[in-house]
Amino acid sequence: MKIYTTLQKGEYHLHHCEDYLFLDRINPHTIVCAVMDGCTMGTDSYFISTLTGKILRKIVKAKSYVDFYTPSSTSPAAQLKDIMLQLFNELNIFRNQLQLERNELLTTLLLFVADTKQGQGAILVVGDGVINVNGVITVFDQENKPDYLGYHLSEDFDTWYEKQQCIPVNALQDISLATDGITSFITLQPSSETIDPLNLLLINQGRSETDEMLNMKLKSLEHEYGMRPGDDLAVVRLIF
Repeated sequence: MKIYTTLQKGEYHLHHCEDYLFLDRINPHTIVCAVMDGCTMGTDSYFISTLTGKILRKIVKAKSYVDFYTPSSTSPAAQLKDIMLQLFNELNIFRNQLQLERNELLTTLLLFVADTKQGQGAILVVGDGVINVNGVITVFDQENKPDYLGYHLSEDFDTWYEKQQCIPVNALQDISLATDGITSFITLQPSSETIDPLNLLLINQGRSETDEMLNMKLKSLEHEYGMRPGDDLAVVRLIF
């Protein structure tokens, strides 16, 4: 299995990258990864996307300790729900401790749990973003009115979770999570050739001999095709 990631500030963002990504393992065969996109119209949006990633790291690390002593065969879907429950609780703790307002808690989240032993996975989508599941790309676009975790932290978790887009993955081949910055590429310099950045980054497997595949492809888009993402971009891609 090969894992590739990239995180890049968008051309339209002058100071901060408001996206963030996370990747870790509960055990050698259970992988958890996520991409977050802080709302540009929110306050210090880079903070909540980064905080969400750090909390996920804490949750997965704790799960890895428990799994070491008490191995579990919990399904990816069940793991996904439990991680989200803990994330909700932790975000509420930080919200209260730091007296964070709602507009400081606005981040999207694409969260993926994969079990290579079971050959299955599960994806949760909160807000805008793009996923690739074995060559099938799905774009989640709520027409500039995306959902954010911060809208729901005061709700009953189980009631909220039942309404969410949880996507089962029945075969692990080529899976990607990306923030909506992947659909924002702009042409800075005209080129005689055209290319689809989304296809290049999420489906094409060229240049896979290096762990920097996605970063190299972004350099190729910039220097060969004159294209850069207008919005911030975070991508996690797993090729099994």
